Amino acid sequence: MLQHLRANLWLLVLTVILCTVLYPLALWGIGQAVFHDKAQGSLVDKSGRPVANESQAVGSRLIAQPFTADEYFQPRPSAASYNAAASGASNWGANNYLLRDRVARQLGPIVKYRAGPKKDQLVAPDIESWFQKDQFQGKPGIVAQWAEAHSSVAQNWVKADKLDTEYVANWQKTHPDEVAHWIKENPGTPEPKPEDLAVPFFISFSKAHPGVFLAIEEHTTAQGKTEKQIKLVKEGTDVQGTFFDMWLQDQRPNVELQEVPADMVMASGSGLDPHITLKNALYQLDRVAAKWAAETKREPGQVRKEIEDLLRQKSAAPLGGLVGVDLVNVLEMNLALRDHFDKQGSVNR
Repeated sequence: MLQHLRANLWLLVLTVILCTVLYPLALWGIGQAVFHDKAQGSLVDKSGRPVANESQAVGSRLIAQPFTADEYFQPRPSAASYNAAASGASNWGANNYLLRDRVARQLGPIVKYRAGPKKDQLVAPDIESWFQKDQFQGKPGIVAQWAEAHSSVAQNWVKADKLDTEYVANWQKTHPDEVAHWIKENPGTPEPKPEDLAVPFFISFSKAHPGVFLAIEEHTTAQGKTEKQIKLVKEGTDVQGTFFDMWLQDQRPNVELQEVPADMVMASGSGLDPHITLKNALYQLDRVAAKWAAETKREPGQVRKEIEDLLRQKSAAPLGGLVGVDLVNVLEMNLALRDHFDKQGSVNR
């Protein structure tokens, strides 16, 4: 029996050494020797060259990161907020309004008319004009109606940023009657948090500020630091995105909109896909080209052609074109854009 126990013990020890030491060590060695850049995370510097030092890197070819400036192509939405440690999807179903809201927020600033006198023009300015009139389906108070119809979305707005939470918390202190009324209707929550009061807050806000919403904007202090502050706004991407769905309901059936590439509004399964389709990139081309033309003070048509040529050079389908559609790596493309215009001496970045 001892002989059997000894044999089993040796087998256990050898298996542990082989599977937890030798095998990982062999894979690590092969990765570092043959695929060094990929094994280090495919990090690149601002020139697009592979680097091993994280302090020199501006990103990874394998992980999406947010780009919000108009002169850059923007990645797919991310349910993980582009956090590689939280890779995953939202798992929202088609009948979940949170999914509809996220898609609407993407569509508002980018979608265009498909027909009519404003064909190929953005709908965003019309959303802003409609919002400022503060009438939805004949009733005043767009913001209040939005919060009442979609309380979970309103609560998410309050929780989205510390400044939002603080703003509602300050309102909570200065409006004891509204808070007391809410507690009376919700006796199970005698000490409500700011997000619990999202609906009464927006109802009160809508009455005090018709045709106005709240948005967080960045500004530069006298010391040169960038700080965020919450402001009252009547226009901008927050208005365009948040109220796009309500605007569309108010316009139907009198409006026809262009279809947009699905990956412009839908997140990937991981939330970290570094690629977009070429069709998506071409849809963004007018915005990107217009911004670069303004910054470089060059002829817009020529700038657009240069960027489109660069896009097509950088696009490729998986497996050497054998499957799928042409894709563009967003980080690589944006770095190539900056390098292209820097070489021409057009901008100083």
